[in-house]
Amino acid sequence: MNVQVSWIGLATSLALVLLAAGISLWQRLGLQRQVLWAAARALVQLLLVGGALTLLFDSDHSLWWSWAWLAGMIAYAGDVARRRAPEVPRLASLAVAAFAATAAITLGVIFGLGVFPLQARTVVPIAGMMIGNSMTAMVLVARRLVDELRDKRDEVEARLALGQPARQAAVPYLRIALRSAISPQIETTKATGLVFLPGAMTGLILAGVPPLQAVLVQAVVMFLILGSVAATTVVVALGLVRLVFTRDHRLKPLGHRVETPGPVRRSKRSTS
Repeated sequence: MNVQVSWIGLATSLALVLLAAGISLWQRLGLQRQVLWAAARALVQLLLVGGALTLLFDSDHSLWWSWAWLAGMIAYAGDVARRRAPEVPRLASLAVAAFAATAAITLGVIFGLGVFPLQARTVVPIAGMMIGNSMTAMVLVARRLVDELRDKRDEVEARLALGQPARQAAVPYLRIALRSAISPQIETTKATGLVFLPGAMTGLILAGVPPLQAVLVQAVVMFLILGSVAATTVVVALGLVRLVFTRDHRLKPLGHRVETPGPVRRSKRSTS
């Protein structure tokens, strides 16, 4: 039987959000407002996206609207990357270029070779998974590379002084950053199926799709994500190397890492 969630079911599931907020309140974590706000914001965003996709998937609409949606996602993702790592120079433009290049490669393989049919129903979700899962790795490789070059500036400048060009001098630190960004996705791919069931596969099974077909779809999705993570991180890392060095092979000044501010806690005086 196909699983359909009613509005009553959705409202009932909010009890789990209240449970999370209750645990935060019980343990005095100060996260209950953030839990409730995150759940409310996610619900509103999902409903808006669901309504937009309903119109987008209408057979009367041209496929060009799906490509326009993809372009909007890439532009927004570039801005998100910039806000997550403000200390990385020109990360927004690098992110846009990386996502565009990765989309051309991955979607070209998926649709060009006939793995999935080229439809609005497939273009938007697949592109969304590609961008969403690559975002964290992209920010990680950018931050790690900047940190490595800044913290080991003396080593880099010594390599430059020995006559190495900028790209060659940055290779050891480039490899460290790429490994740190790609390795988590490799571990996730290895654990898929035995340790946890991914969301795409679980959703298909709940929707009534035969388990074997759900497995095949999930395998394609996992390979898509692994390839997109590798491609986006490489494009960003190589592009960043070109930006942080001058044309005469000198390392530019690099700013300190900007941490995302956490929740502000008010200090309470002891009344005892």
